Amino acid sequence: MAVPARTCGARRPGPGAPRPAGRPPRLLLLLLLLPPLLLPPAAPGAAAYSFPQLHTMQHWARRLEQEIDGVMRIFGGAQQLREIYRDNRNLFAVQENEPRALVEKVAGDIEGLLARKVQALKRLADAAETFQKAHRWQDNIKEEDIVYYDAKADAELDDPEVEDLERGSKVSTLKLDFVEDANFKNKVNYSYTAVQIPTDIYKGSTVILNELNWTEALESVFAENRRRDPTLLWQVFGSATGVTRYYPATPWRAPKKIDLYDVRRRPWYIQGASSPKDMVIIVDVSGSVSGLTLKLMKTSVCEMLDTLSDDDYVNVASFNEKAQPVSCFTHLVQANVRNKKVFKEAVQGMVAKGTTGYKAGFEYAFDQLQNSNISRANCNKMIMMFTDGGEDRVQDVFEKYNWPNRTVRVFTFSVGQHNYDVTPLQWMACANKGYYFEIPSIGAIRINTQEYLDVLGRPMVLAGKEAKQVQWTNVYEDALGLGLVVTGTLPVFNLTQDGPGEKNQLILGVMGIDVALNDIKRLTPNYTLGANGYVFAIDLNGYVLLHPNLRPQTTNFREPVTLDFLDAELEDENKEEIRRSMIDGSRGHRQIRTLVKSLDERYIDEVMRNYTWVPIRSTNYSLGLVLPPYSTFYLQANLSDQILQVKSPGALRPPASRLPSPRRITPVSVADFEFLLPSSFESEGHVFIAPREYCKDLNASDNNTEFLKNFIELMEKVTPDSKQCNNFLLHNLILDTGITQQLVERVWRDQDLNTYSLLAVFAATDGGITRVFPNKAAEDWTENPEPFNASFYRRSLDNRGYVFRPPHQEALLRPLELENDTVGILVSTAVEFSLGGRTLRPAVVGVKLDLEAWAEKFKVLASNRTHQDQPQKQCGPSTHCEMDCEVNNEDLLCVLIDDGGFLVLSNQNHQWDQVGRFFSEVDANLMLALYNNSFYARKESFDYQAACAPQPPGNLGAAPRGVFVPTVADLLNLAWWSSAAAWSLFQQLLYGLVYHSWFQADPAEAEGSPEARESSCVVKQTQYYFGPVNASYNAIIDCGNCSRLFHAQRLSNTNLLFVVAEKPLCSQCEAGRLLQKETHCCPADGPEQCELVQRPRYRRGPHICFDYNATEDTSDCGRGASFPPSLGVLVSLQLLLLLGLPPGPQALHVPARRL
Repeated sequence: MAVPARTCGARRPGPGAPRPAGRPPRLLLLLLLLPPLLLPPAAPGAAAYSFPQLHTMQHWARRLEQEIDGVMRIFGGAQQLREIYRDNRNLFAVQENEPRALVEKVAGDIEGLLARKVQALKRLADAAETFQKAHRWQDNIKEEDIVYYDAKADAELDDPEVEDLERGSKVSTLKLDFVEDANFKNKVNYSYTAVQIPTDIYKGSTVILNELNWTEALESVFAENRRRDPTLLWQVFGSATGVTRYYPATPWRAPKKIDLYDVRRRPWYIQGASSPKDMVIIVDVSGSVSGLTLKLMKTSVCEMLDTLSDDDYVNVASFNEKAQPVSCFTHLVQANVRNKKVFKEAVQGMVAKGTTGYKAGFEYAFDQLQNSNISRANCNKMIMMFTDGGEDRVQDVFEKYNWPNRTVRVFTFSVGQHNYDVTPLQWMACANKGYYFEIPSIGAIRINTQEYLDVLGRPMVLAGKEAKQVQWTNVYEDALGLGLVVTGTLPVFNLTQDGPGEKNQLILGVMGIDVALNDIKRLTPNYTLGANGYVFAIDLNGYVLLHPNLRPQTTNFREPVTLDFLDAELEDENKEEIRRSMIDGSRGHRQIRTLVKSLDERYIDEVMRNYTWVPIRSTNYSLGLVLPPYSTFYLQANLSDQILQVKSPGALRPPASRLPSPRRITPVSVADFEFLLPSSFESEGHVFIAPREYCKDLNASDNNTEFLKNFIELMEKVTPDSKQCNNFLLHNLILDTGITQQLVERVWRDQDLNTYSLLAVFAATDGGITRVFPNKAAEDWTENPEPFNASFYRRSLDNRGYVFRPPHQEALLRPLELENDTVGILVSTAVEFSLGGRTLRPAVVGVKLDLEAWAEKFKVLASNRTHQDQPQKQCGPSTHCEMDCEVNNEDLLCVLIDDGGFLVLSNQNHQWDQVGRFFSEVDANLMLALYNNSFYARKESFDYQAACAPQPPGNLGAAPRGVFVPTVADLLNLAWWSSAAAWSLFQQLLYGLVYHSWFQADPAEAEGSPEARESSCVVKQTQYYFGPVNASYNAIIDCGNCSRLFHAQRLSNTNLLFVVAEKPLCSQCEAGRLLQKETHCCPADGPEQCELVQRPRYRRGPHICFDYNATEDTSDCGRGASFPPSLGVLVSLQLLLLLGLPPGPQALHVPARRL
């Protein structure tokens, strides 16, 4: 950040200039050579105080370092805890994490899990093709002939609108009983399948009834799959007609508004139904396209974009006399969530003007598809044109760019009600292996913008077994409540023949089987890797399948959860290379120095990490293991010889022989389990246990006291060696219970914490124990009871020395309230020891400082006094004295700032309530000077998983504005009542009864999903950390007519910076303020999205493309979907509207059209 010419901040060199790491500025040299010239003249008879010299500040710094080290040595107990571990080394073994062996084993386990799902998928797909081939089509099939469980029946009975619309339906719906199933997080029925049919499809149509008829046979295959593999979750068949049949049966999760779920728009269906796509959408914005037609086009484009996945590439352009992109994207870009949002917003800004120029639009589209200098899918090239009609066939363009090979398919869409000749549009599609669609009204958009997938599926069907390949999807939110899942997909083909030797080329649908991410996580080691070790997995796009930072705040089941590996971590060149190697399916190992963000996202640490990775065979995934060097070894308790079954609650009470006694040291054993009992907390300190899955029957609870109670009650019934318990977790917990209790006996119990102004002492361990002493201090303990999820624990392992952490500002009290309430500053350090040359860090110990008392102590230590009882040194009129942080606190600012730039201690009483704030909020120009002088570095990153409040809807997509309103003359004219305009308006009004806001650019809100209240957005995060300068440094903050002198020095063996500075004298001098808080980016494009696409990250698409087959029959290339209504129908509909009666089902349901 550059500093303005007249601001109170040390100027920072430009990007190309070297930073002043060790050489002071010229003005500072002048200050050092001529100090008397810069000292203010002393008034006659007044004491003469000068700014403290560098050596004075260094002396104060040493005193601070010694005081901190002394307190931590006496009370922290790190050395004593090392000895306790060594004394009990017979109770545990030191095990080694071998990265390559670990990652190979986990990859093999995941491969085996997914392989079992693949076998189930293949049985289902083969059975579906057999059943459909044997099925006899029935033209006269009746609704009463079909019996099935309608998953939406219960929800529709609660909705008067839908109930009225379905009145008269003769479909026989089963009534089922359901039982709660923890695996599905839902109520299910294993004896039946459930059927979901989109709202805009008529359930009584012949196509749907035949589909329901033949898919019923899948029920037995679903059940047999579950018998073979009881761990199977949802098994689903998504039909190309829109019917979804899934097993086991469960009621549909009804949204609050209209249900727009259509399986053909689900990420897993799109990925399984066709090969990747390169798509260019061109939109006619000539003057004839206005009002309702333009709105239909905008909505159609947005719906078309929703049929694309991350394997696809797309661009959108508008055209009249000339063509131009609607957004900042000048070439094909990946159809990921963020890019599609950019398109959707840009499309809303399209304005109709000029004349139609098909040639300009198609030439632009072909040029986009021929650009080979960019990343693209290189498969299924297509142009989608939306227009209201025209007479030009632009045959010369097709001859130039696409004939004779016809490698680009052309799909044309006639939008709106008009009287234009559609023959040219039909010819364009038929002459270029595409399809022609009509979108006369809002009701036709969703159907007609997704049926092009059937055309793209033709080459897959004709390829036969070669195309029958299982694909695994990105992570996405399950619509039935499983949470985050991945799905294995397999296309299902129509094997019937249209005639002798004529192979059918229709895709029947996609078969899918879900795998919950939690089931995959269970195959990975966790507690043996330590707090900062973890396993992750990515796909061919570089998106994470597993990662501890995959924590979306809000999920939208319409879109996949796409978090890139380089966004899940802090990006650097080493990680880019690791990511590329993993995408390429290679194996590797690398130790790197990298930056990591703290769990509370306030700090940055520079750490060493070992990365090891291997591909997961037979999948698109690659698995990685990240391990800090200090987690190479871990402890495994072995208490089998000491296990004693607890038979009654009375047996758990501490015996008199184990009650506290001075200096009585006993070895750790299972008897130390008694120190988990609340009855021992008063003498031994409060114990929090990590809420881990120690035993299968252990009831979880967010309240740690209740969880501990549940744990103790279970231990009364089972032994720690029980088969239903995790022996590793349970033995380590008991071991650490005894070890931390010995720390109480050896160190804490005999010490007077008040002597050193300590509020508490504590220890936390890998085994899951957090012991806080004394017991009353637990009332104010707010740290996570799971040490692996506690920020102080993880940072202490990554940093040597003492790590200070002030409380968050929001939790602080006002200064006047400090007399009755205390604020604590956490200081922690890792316990490291070696056994047989193997180094471990199994615990963290620390103290909690009393802020008010230590602020006073800080003044004394940074003064000319040696202790608090010594009188202050007097500076007479004839003597020359240096200022100190106690006597001269009105003129001298002294602070301790941590490595994140947060205020820890200050000699200014009025700043005590600001402890924990980013220091720029306390003293902006001093913090800026520290940053400009390289005491701090800055790291900016983006959180792509944040949740933001919904934006107020704009006018561009609002339905009431722009809907055609007939005049009185129109209403009196009988000709108007039989016109296309009237018919279109009636359709709009009918759909308006159901789709209350159907012209919204993003229809997610209509589905009642969480993003209607809270939506995903991009948040910019800025953290600061220590820069390259760590030695003493002198600098002047030049402010023109006035200036500030300051010294700064890192305190050794801590994460603190000691700063002494003159208090600002010139209030008129303003400084640029450094920001540390999160800032919300534009929800649509995020951080410079238009620039990011110019530097696309490395990815690989599926290795096989099915976009051509010489035997493909392209004669079926489209026809009109609308029909000319009779005057009687129109009058009947109008009467229904005027009388307020619900329309019949035929008015709403659109028959599914098959190609």
